[in-house]
Formats: sequence, structure tokens, C-alpha cells
Amino acid sequence: MSNTVITIARSYGSGGRAVGKLLAEKMNIEYYDRNLIYLASAKSGMNAEFLSQHDEYVKKNLFEKLSGAFLPNDIPPESRKFSSRENIFHFQSKIIRELAAKSDCVMIGRCANYILKNHGYNPVRVFVWAPEEQCIKTVMEKFSITRTEAIRTINDINKHRREYYKYYTGNDWDSAKNYDLCINTEDYDFDSAAELIRRYASITDNK
Repeated sequence: MSNTVITIARSYGSGGRAVGKLLAEKMNIEYYDRNLIYLASAKSGMNAEFLSQHDEYVKKNLFEKLSGAFLPNDIPPESRKFSSRENIFHFQSKIIRELAAKSDCVMIGRCANYILKNHGYNPVRVFVWAPEEQCIKTVMEKFSITRTEAIRTINDINKHRREYYKYYTGNDWDSAKNYDLCINTEDYDFDSAAELIRRYASITDNK
């Protein structure tokens, strides 16, 4: 029987990461977010800081995209070609698949919904979002910054996530058709949102 794997994509300021952590705690299962970077670093021998620079971010460079598109998925870490963005993505994707096969878990971002769905897995794919004003308020309070700074930060990060998803999947990051469940955290507090996802996962009976 397959493991229960829940992927959570999230707009910045919506609380998607917090919801994911609460969900993993409720279900007593593994939680993967930025720790995927350190797992990739440990397995590849590459510097974690270098990997983090490419985390959910892609620089638009047509030559790099074309030159990397025809490389094998499993370039060895010692190869100089391994550090292309495409092959870093392929390597991280391999780790995501291995973790999904290993145990029940919650995975945050990093195209996990697409990666798993297209490799024979049946994850519960969730998108967490909130109206712009709520996200602005959340970011202002969390980082003690001005409204202008909060808007700029939200727009920049969502832009990176949108471009990253489009670049590697060809799909729209915030389109409901890519998810099984979309949750507006203006309507639910984080704990209630996590409980909603838990109940949905149990109904779908992924096991």
C-alpha cells in the first residue's frame, strides 16, 4: 500500500508552512521543507548554501535552459554539469520521490505535487492561500516592516514561486486544477486548516 503523502504549495503570507507543520504534528508523520536542501547537500556533497540559492527560484536564462534540457536526470554530483539548475532540480526530485516511498509525510513546495503525481504516486495536493490584505498584514506583523516593504516582499517571493513552477512543470502554480484541495486561511485559523486537510486525506484513503 502506498504511503500518505500530502504536498502543500502556498502563497507567501498565507501561513502554508505553519499549516503544514501543524498537520504533520497532528498526523505524527514526517515534515519536509527546507530540510530537503540539507538532505540534498548530504547526499550530493554540494554546499547547502549553494543549493538554497536555487530553492524555488529560477533565473530566466534561455541558453542555460536549452543546454540543460538534454542532460540525463542522474548526473553524478562530482560532475561539473551537475550544478545546472535543471540537474539540481532533478536531484531534489529524486530525493522527494525516495522520501515519499519511505514513509507518510508532508512536503512543502518545490513542485512536489507535480513531481510525485507524474511518477506514479497519488499525493494529496493542497494549495494554501489568503487574500492580499491578510497576507500583507501577516508579513508586516511577522517581520515588523512597512506596508510597502511587505507588498514588495510578497510580490517578489510569489513571483519566484510562480516562475519556478512554470519553468519546471509548464503549469500555473496557483491554478486550482493542479490541486485536490485549496484552502483560504482567511476562513480558517491554521489549526482548523490543518484539521481540514487531515480529514480530507483520511477520506481519500490514499493507503
